Amino acid sequence: MNATPDLTLWGVGTSRTIRPHWAMHELGLAYKTRPIGPRTGETKTAEYTKLNPRQKIPLLQDGDFRIGESAAIVAYLSRMYSTPERSLIPEAPREYAAWLEWCFFIVAELDSTSLYVMRRHRADALGPIYGIAPEVVAQAGEYFRQQLRHVEVALADGRKFLMGDRFTSADILLTTCLEWAIAYGVGICDNAQPYLERIRKREAFQRAVAANVPMAPITPAPAKA
Repeated sequence: MNATPDLTLWGVGTSRTIRPHWAMHELGLAYKTRPIGPRTGETKTAEYTKLNPRQKIPLLQDGDFRIGESAAIVAYLSRMYSTPERSLIPEAPREYAAWLEWCFFIVAELDSTSLYVMRRHRADALGPIYGIAPEVVAQAGEYFRQQLRHVEVALADGRKFLMGDRFTSADILLTTCLEWAIAYGVGICDNAQPYLERIRKREAFQRAVAANVPMAPITPAPAKA
């Protein structure tokens, strides 16, 4: 691991861009921010497209290494820069496997299959681009609530975090989905409320929220005629 990593994070303004901001604050890492937003035209510049041909945010540069996808960035940071004093990832093989299961579940079932489907088809989100579909939005919200049962059962034993008494990057992924669901008016399970209140009190979370604010309002780039 580099003694003084050269980290640059591209992207602000979404439930996904906040994840790497938060992970780096939890790990006490210094980094530079390039505060570009989604669907503003900033991800389609020649400079950014050369770095990330997918033209998506967030993107992390660590020296000459680049990685995209918010959950992958968080996993990379957790593996690369955790220390005994500041760790976001379990080391024991079975605890690591359980952490992986949580991360994959959250990204696949709560984020991509539920909340992002809602985002794509809500009239006040990406619906004008991909098609406004209230029935699809309602079904995706119901699917989210069904899948959140896995979280409800886990938290029912009184644990503070998904992995017990230890905060990990799986909590970063879950919290961003819970916040996203609340913003969309999707109910979350009762025992997720005190969990969320605990998480919101973390200094690193509060710093990440501030770091994730766009420097200017994010407005979609005008469509080409």
